[in-house]
Amino acid sequence: MDYLAPRWLPNGHLQTIYPALCLPKPAVHLRRERWDTPDGDFIDVDFVDGAPDQPFVLMFHGLEGSSASHYARAMMAEVAARGWSGAVPHFRGCSGEANRAPRFYHSGDSAEADWIIRRLHQRATGKFYATGVSLGGNVLLRWLGESQHQAELIDAACAVSAPLDLAAGGKALSNGLNRLYTRMFLQTLKPKCEAKLAHFPGLFDVQALRGAQDLYAFDNVVTAPLHGYRDTDDYWHRASARHVLGDITVPTLVLNAQNDPFLPGIHLPRRAAARVLLDYPAEGGHVGFASGRLPGSLGWLPRRLLHFLHDGAATRAPHTDSVCEA
Repeated sequence: MDYLAPRWLPNGHLQTIYPALCLPKPAVHLRRERWDTPDGDFIDVDFVDGAPDQPFVLMFHGLEGSSASHYARAMMAEVAARGWSGAVPHFRGCSGEANRAPRFYHSGDSAEADWIIRRLHQRATGKFYATGVSLGGNVLLRWLGESQHQAELIDAACAVSAPLDLAAGGKALSNGLNRLYTRMFLQTLKPKCEAKLAHFPGLFDVQALRGAQDLYAFDNVVTAPLHGYRDTDDYWHRASARHVLGDITVPTLVLNAQNDPFLPGIHLPRRAAARVLLDYPAEGGHVGFASGRLPGSLGWLPRRLLHFLHDGAATRAPHTDSVCEA
């Protein structure tokens, strides 16, 4: 299932923006549950309820994403069409309501992922699969690598457009047209942080927050200190998934387009553990992968992931490193 970008969608920026903003999101019925967390906070989880004993697919969303994101809707619609079950857990503060605790979420949040995965695993009566997109893909890969054999309660996993090298990705998002993506993220992140200060005065420097013009500055003020990192450099280094790709024991697909504006192909890791397939198509943008004739479709990506999870993972060779480039 190699990806081939439509001729009418010619570059990484258009391949990123058009699927997210212009393609209609598939309709799918989602049922929400609110879970209290061990530290007195909550997360909201949106479910697709399928037939008993059918596979269960978990999807972690990206930075400032949700179950309403185009990729989540496309995946859950495909899951529902197959009669499977699925869940999109929201990172704290991403479900439409501010979370209670001082903390937010971050790219290395493997402890939170562990709690979510183990609780969802109790619901699965058939195969149990995990996927993650962008930031959520990095979180999933961190958990897989850190957990090693303890992660084998999952039958297979996929990460899409994960920022495998956070420092390289952060630098890319600070230059040229990519600054538009940074501005979009900060437009939602900054108000969330200012609202949190009303409940936790002095949590961080509000003037430094307001002055942050890129993710490096934002992470230095908010993300790093709130989540136990020394500064942005420490956070971006320690949280990057590239460090743990060699430790993953679960059959895993890592799918990144080489023209992804968020992490250019030159920074993509070339080696991983034997059970990991590095699939780096030349095109696709950041969580784009639109296909078909104009106006196009979001269907290729969920079909690619579900094919690997349910069919391709079983044939994944346990003894060779590999990189697949289209």
